[in-house]
Amino acid sequence: MRIIGLTGSIGMGKSTASCMIKGFGIPVHDSDQAVHKALAFDGLALGAIRERFPEAYQFGSINRQVLGKLVFNDDEAIADLERILHPIVKQDRHRFFKQHRAQQVSLVVIDVPLLFETGTYQECYQTIVISAPSSVQARRVLSRSGMTIAKFQSVKSRQIPDIEKRKLGDIVISSHLGRRFTINKLKKYFYTLRRR
Repeated sequence: MRIIGLTGSIGMGKSTASCMIKGFGIPVHDSDQAVHKALAFDGLALGAIRERFPEAYQFGSINRQVLGKLVFNDDEAIADLERILHPIVKQDRHRFFKQHRAQQVSLVVIDVPLLFETGTYQECYQTIVISAPSSVQARRVLSRSGMTIAKFQSVKSRQIPDIEKRKLGDIVISSHLGRRFTINKLKKYFYTLRRR
């Protein structure tokens, strides 16, 4: 089974690309969804988060907004949170692999924002980087509800710069040239890949 890694810095259009790939009928594991599941009221991270960040535990579940404030610009707190979440996400991803291998699926995609930062790219046959100019990135991110320049800069500081990601990726797809351009590039890539 070939595993393709999909990544891109905040605001680059990775989530849109992920939806397009799902539309091709290719199974996609979404790391962000795995985090949401881990933080749910019955999630695997609940106990450890409650112990490390008790203020974020409210009414039987984790308040993500409070948790976000607790770790904002605190490198030690972020590292603690990642030590809790990353193994759980990896476990969820490997269950996804096992399930699709059992179904004899030949190709899957993993959608991982920190694909290179966490070393997860090592699990991949190839990697796709979704990219856009920094002006487009800033406009997209700052239009999000509750987003501030400080939050944007904080997220960016924990991600490998886009210029470096583009060098690391096997294929780079620009997302600022319209949906049709992006979907056609993705279709062409997966068509070529399946013929190998």
